[in-house]
Amino acid sequence: MTTPPALVDSHCHLDFPDFNGKVDDVVARAVAAGVTRMVTICTRLATEPAVRAIAQAHAPVFYAAGTHPMHVSENPVVTVEDLTALTKYPKFVGIGETGLDYHYTSETKAVQKQSLAIHIEAARQTSLPLIIHARAADDDMADILMAEHRAGAFKCVMHCFSSGADLAKTALDLGFYLSMSGIATFKKSTELREIFAAAPLDRILVETDSPYLAPMPHRGKRNEPAYTAHTAAVGAQIFDLPMADFAAATTANFDRLFPRAAAHG
Repeated sequence: MTTPPALVDSHCHLDFPDFNGKVDDVVARAVAAGVTRMVTICTRLATEPAVRAIAQAHAPVFYAAGTHPMHVSENPVVTVEDLTALTKYPKFVGIGETGLDYHYTSETKAVQKQSLAIHIEAARQTSLPLIIHARAADDDMADILMAEHRAGAFKCVMHCFSSGADLAKTALDLGFYLSMSGIATFKKSTELREIFAAAPLDRILVETDSPYLAPMPHRGKRNEPAYTAHTAAVGAQIFDLPMADFAAATTANFDRLFPRAAAHG
């Protein structure tokens, strides 16, 4: 049997109810599909202990933590100290997800921006990558990222990138990474695939954002880290590369952006 190429799911949510009682099997299926590492993302600091426990219980799983922009109004505003303190845990590898979401929660713009600035400062202080969620907020996101980067450099990935070409260019010009999700496999995502095709290969990651956004041919079903392989197959087509080469490139990119995960164990 052919061994699948090694991949990394750089963003998933293994603590979400969709995976209750199923995490062992989900991780096992991912490894069988070639997904050697996964980063499970905490979206509220109140759930950080549970997310950390998943990472600690499964060798291939790492974690990041922050307050999702859609949750900022219903949770205490996180502090820089709250986030930097998590570096004491060896499998904590990133800050976020954080960002701006004006599609569902535009009424909380002000506190979203406040929270984003706090996460950026934590990324600076820890030298860990910032994990950005951006939806329907391209102009504000670009302005904030440029201004903050001028004030002090930090590393960043635009998770589940599905924004416009201008925000992609801004992020790439700042040295940031774009992460490809199952959206890139959808039939109507031609413009998004063109944005990825125009980006440098050494700035691309792959992810599932599971349990959401399952790639073709599983669209509409619950997503899981094993399906990273489907998105990577489309990524390989976008860059006109053999699957093994695209997998190797995105894995090397992950290791460069997430050095704590690369060095672990």
